[in-house]
Amino acid sequence: MTDLVVRPLEAGEEAVFTSLPDRGLVGRALLGDDFAEMAKQGEYRPEWTWVALRDDVVVARAAWWAKPGDETPVALDWFDFTDFDAAVRLLKAAPLRAEYALHTPPAWRDDADVAREVEGRVEAAEQAGYRKLVERHRFRWTPETGLPERPGRLEFRPEPDDDVVLDVFKRVHVGSLDAHARQAVEEHGIDAAAQEDLDIMKWMPGPRDWWRLAYTPEGELVGLSLPSRNVYDPVIGYIAVVPEQRGRGYAYDLLAEATHDLAGYGADRIIAGTDVGNVPMAKAFAKAGYRVVQHRIDLV
Repeated sequence: MTDLVVRPLEAGEEAVFTSLPDRGLVGRALLGDDFAEMAKQGEYRPEWTWVALRDDVVVARAAWWAKPGDETPVALDWFDFTDFDAAVRLLKAAPLRAEYALHTPPAWRDDADVAREVEGRVEAAEQAGYRKLVERHRFRWTPETGLPERPGRLEFRPEPDDDVVLDVFKRVHVGSLDAHARQAVEEHGIDAAAQEDLDIMKWMPGPRDWWRLAYTPEGELVGLSLPSRNVYDPVIGYIAVVPEQRGRGYAYDLLAEATHDLAGYGADRIIAGTDVGNVPMAKAFAKAGYRVVQHRIDLV
């Protein structure tokens, strides 16, 4: 067997990356994305896109993503291979560290072919030093579903002061069911975890003035309702209820309001997500007419 060559792409080598056969069962293919087009837009860059070759044939590949203009990659989200050992060596060799986001069908465990594709990628990533953090639902709302009913229990107000929003992030992180929030709090503390989420929301291209804080008619804070946009779609950026208001079904109220807001801004689809284990939030999405279209496994 010839020596393995592991290297980043050079400019104009998109065809080298796309030469690896892809069955399209998992990963970016499920989203209908085209690597060459995304690279042309600056979302994948040669120095962030790595291949492993034997006899000039690509046997493993990995691409780290960011939105145009970002200085560092945000996620590893394109990773597949025909040679398991080469895939592990590639991830170990590439000097890039970002969360691995693996897109799967919702019931991926029920299809043996898909399960093998998922489990192989997860195992390769784990051998390269990643660990599974969480599996998430990916939801989609479209207008034909109809707008969810607004319960009318809360008042929604804009909040232009980032420090006020940051304080609410700190409050909702207490006892959060979100795996990313819990990890950030455990590793860096609640102040840093809250700042990280605020920074992510400000990084998103959706307008800042779409954000709302929710209050009871008596003026008590309930939580955050932050509709936004990512690079591709209108999204539910963040929904969260402060600890003292939990158990009253308010997550649905916040979600219904954000859905109405985005529809009012012209959205013909809305994308959202929550951890599979966050049952209350998943139920709120289902009640509001969101359907599960994919899952995503996050490894860190």
